[in-house]
Amino acid sequence: MTRTQPEERDMAGSIQDVRVALVTGGRRGIGRASAFALADNGFDVLINDLEHDEAAEETVQGIKDRGRRASFIQADVADLGQHERLVREAQCFGPLSCLLNNAGVQTRHRGDILETPPESFDRLMSINLRASFFLTQRVARQMRDDDRGDRTRPTRSVIFISSGNAVIATAAQAEYCISKAGVAMMSTLYALRLAEYGIAVHEVRPGIIQTDMTKDVFEKYNGWVEAGGFPMARWGQAEDVGNTVAQLASGRMPYSTGQAFFVDGGMHIRRT
Repeated sequence: MTRTQPEERDMAGSIQDVRVALVTGGRRGIGRASAFALADNGFDVLINDLEHDEAAEETVQGIKDRGRRASFIQADVADLGQHERLVREAQCFGPLSCLLNNAGVQTRHRGDILETPPESFDRLMSINLRASFFLTQRVARQMRDDDRGDRTRPTRSVIFISSGNAVIATAAQAEYCISKAGVAMMSTLYALRLAEYGIAVHEVRPGIIQTDMTKDVFEKYNGWVEAGGFPMARWGQAEDVGNTVAQLASGRMPYSTGQAFFVDGGMHIRRT
């Protein structure tokens, strides 16, 4: 286990004044952009990922450069046995205000659904679905127990990074689509359960976002993007998703929960 040590908290503010976010899969891509956007909106941010490498340190430093506290927690969210430690260490800055379930993987099998191997299906369900379900369960219990009826504390939230493939079928990556459809329902269910505690639950559905995860399909999709395959004909950037996350986590939509927010340039819109 490796983790950076948090900086000392400014004791001028009470624990109630601190807004703390945990971002899984936070060392690069959408996770990094979300961490930076959260920091820009007043959150201290802890990032979690499998590897503690140069990319992780760059993200931690980027958060600190924005005037917020930052720390890295190395853990595999797919290993449920690590969740207790992850949540415990994530509270080094104070009670969590936001959990961003961002960690996820694409399928290694792109091809005929009739040939999808069980190993690929199980991997996607374990990381994209099962890990987020049980980490949210653990964090939600902590948020519930931290709540002493003081509704003046910062808005608390759980946010799931899903995908347009939650509703847009792509048979060549069937197990990915199924995992993200599961995330969509999971978000709805947690929204129902956590509303009584003042915890909002949101789902963010990115479209074609230019990150390391989409490098191998850049040529496949780039022509379609440039040809105006969807209304806002450009590649989405990680910052587009991160800014949406920060808006939701900051409580700027205080009467919304259980909603899916597309960040896809209108790709989901049905056209004739």
